[in-house]
Amino acid sequence: MVYVIGKEGQALMPTERFGKVRRLLKNGLAHVVCRIPFTIQLDYETTYFVQPISLGVDAGSKHIGISATTSEKELYAADVELRNDIVEKLSTRREQRRTRRNRLRYRKVRFNNRVSSKRKGWLAPSVENKIQTHLTVVEKIHKFLPITNIVVETASFNIQKIKNPSISSEEYQKGEQLGFWNVREYVLFRDNHTCQHCKGKSKDHILNVHHIESRKIGGNSPSNLITLCESCHKAYHNGKIDIKVKRGASFRDAAFMGITRWTTYERLKNIYPNVNMTFGYITKNNRITNGLPKDHYVDARCISGNSKAKPLGYYFYQKKVRCQNRQIHKVNFLKGGRKKLNQAPFLVKGYRLFDLVEYQNDLYYIFGRRDSGFFDIRKLDGTKVNKGSISCKYIRLVDIRRSVLTERRKSCSIPPTN
Repeated sequence: MVYVIGKEGQALMPTERFGKVRRLLKNGLAHVVCRIPFTIQLDYETTYFVQPISLGVDAGSKHIGISATTSEKELYAADVELRNDIVEKLSTRREQRRTRRNRLRYRKVRFNNRVSSKRKGWLAPSVENKIQTHLTVVEKIHKFLPITNIVVETASFNIQKIKNPSISSEEYQKGEQLGFWNVREYVLFRDNHTCQHCKGKSKDHILNVHHIESRKIGGNSPSNLITLCESCHKAYHNGKIDIKVKRGASFRDAAFMGITRWTTYERLKNIYPNVNMTFGYITKNNRITNGLPKDHYVDARCISGNSKAKPLGYYFYQKKVRCQNRQIHKVNFLKGGRKKLNQAPFLVKGYRLFDLVEYQNDLYYIFGRRDSGFFDIRKLDGTKVNKGSISCKYIRLVDIRRSVLTERRKSCSIPPTN
C-alpha cells in the first residue's frame, strides 16, 4: 500500500498500483515524503475523490492498536508501544536535584514554588505523555489518510472489585487500610509483625518495611512492601541473602485506563468532528464471531466497525522514544571529583540517534554512537546485527529520526470468515 498526499497537502486514497507510482517518481511528478509507511506527495493538481474511512483506536496503557478500514479492506494497521520509563527518569532527576542543592552545596531558600495548587485538569507527566501519544498517532494518520470517522475503545476498571470480587455497598468505603494511621503500620499488621524471610529465627525484634521493587518504579503501595527484621534487611542490601518474594498484583495499568477513559475521548472530540466511543465487550464479541486472533491492531479493526474487511497482510510496529536528553552530566564522578558529560554531539559522522539506516539490504535504527564512527544498530525488538558495532562506512541513511520509530512486520491475523 502506497499512501498519497495531494499537492496542497490534503490526504488522498492510497493505491496499490506500484507501476504508476514508480513512473510518477521517475518523471518528477511526485516525491517521497516518508519511507515507512511509504508515502508520496503529488506535484500536480488532481481530483479529490475519497471513500468513507473509519479509524479504530484501541486505547491502552502500554500499547495502542490502530486500524483504518473501508467497508471492503483494511488500509492501515499499527501497534504502537508507549513509553513506560518516565516515572523512573523523573525519580532519578529528583534525586540528582536534591543532591546538588543539599549535599554538594548549600543554597539559601529563595522562594517556594510548590504552594500554588495544580491547574484544573492536571495529570501526572507519565499519564499526560501517554495521552499525548494517542493524539499524536491519530494526527499523523490524518496526514496521509482521509479519515471520516474515529471510533475509540476505552476501558473502565473497578479496582476494588478486582481485589475483592464479593465487595458490595458500604464495603467500597472501607478500604484495606481502614483503621491504620499509615501504610507502615498496615504492612506490619498484615505480616503479623514477623520477618517474612527468617520467620523470627534471627531473634531480632527491630522490624523494617522493605520495598520489593525499587521505590522509583514500585512506589509505596502495600503490595510492594514486605516486613523484614533489621538483620535480614541489612544482609539483603549487603548481598548476603536473596529474598524470593514477588510483589503483589499491580493495578497501575487499570488505574491509568480509569483516569484517561474520558480524557482521551474528550480531547479527540474537541479536535475532530466525528468521534464515537465503543466498549470492550462489543469488540470481543466481534473478534470471536469472525474468528480473529487477539492482537492490538486486530482489535482496532473490530473497533472500526469493519470486522469483515480484507486484512492488509502486514502491520507497522511503532515505538515512542524520548525526543531529547537534558541530563548534562553522568551520575557517578570520575577520579578527582570531575563530572563526565552525558550528552553526545548532535551529529556523529552525519548521523543522529534513532536515524533509520540501511545495512546489507535491511533496515535498522541507530541505538548507540561512538566518536570513532562505529554505531550500534538494531531492530525495534532489540535484534542486533552482530555482537560488535558497525562502521559508518557500511551504512546508508534512509530517513532521519522521528519521535515514533516505525518498522513493518508480517501480520499474524487470518482472513475473516464469511
